Amino acid sequence: MSGYETSAEYIKHHLTNLTFGHTEQHGWGIAHSATDIAEMGFWSINLDSMGFSIGLGVLFLWFFRKIGRSATAGVPSGWQNFVEMLFEFIDESVRGSFSGKNPLIAPLSLTIFVWVFLMNFMDLLAVDHIPFLASAIGIPYLKIVPSTDPNITFGLSLSVFALTLYYSFKFKGAGGFFAELAFHPFPKFMMPINLLLEGVTLIAKPISLALRLFGNMYAGEMIFILIALMYGGGWALGLFGGVLQLGWAIFHILIITLQAFIFMTLTIVYLDMASQESH
Repeated sequence: MSGYETSAEYIKHHLTNLTFGHTEQHGWGIAHSATDIAEMGFWSINLDSMGFSIGLGVLFLWFFRKIGRSATAGVPSGWQNFVEMLFEFIDESVRGSFSGKNPLIAPLSLTIFVWVFLMNFMDLLAVDHIPFLASAIGIPYLKIVPSTDPNITFGLSLSVFALTLYYSFKFKGAGGFFAELAFHPFPKFMMPINLLLEGVTLIAKPISLALRLFGNMYAGEMIFILIALMYGGGWALGLFGGVLQLGWAIFHILIITLQAFIFMTLTIVYLDMASQESH
């Protein structure tokens, strides 16, 4: 915790994104304080979240392409065996949750699961090391876990929501989609109530999808930061903090995997509901 006057300052620094935007005083540039970030407003971009999320996506594509090109029909290598097991897992998940036939669902599910898992996995890296190296080269803030940024989780969920609307209109038509909202669950004469209930349910899907992932990962990151504070309280408290950090890291492996699986499964379920033709 060296370099920070208070624990609150340490926590605030580690929860602040590297933000690029426009301020009246400095013009376009990187924010150097919470005041700058607030002034930049909506039309700002978190460079760290975008950089790490895109970088992890490229890493995923490169790795799977490399394994695919080197795959053999004989005895598979260790990494090829791992990828094949992952493919089988995704295939079983899609078969169990998606009743129709759509060549997009399985690749999309694989991409979502691996990409979200990799973004979550960044939470297991030491909370201080990479931000410390960044500060040494003049970068004021750096958050390395993209899924702790609501902009990233909402970007993912809104993309899923857009696909849901697309397939709803494709398979049900505009009339069928409207009827699904207006004439259920109550009789037709209660259409205003049906529209209200079903409209709220529809809008809640991307919101809950994004906030579930963000909330769990943000809480996990916060616990790691609070444990890191214990290292500044003497050797006894630091030793206890080390034990806590190891225990939480082991438990957190379950959380990051489970959150990736839940996000993928709900995506499959939403697309399955959208792909069912209205009767």
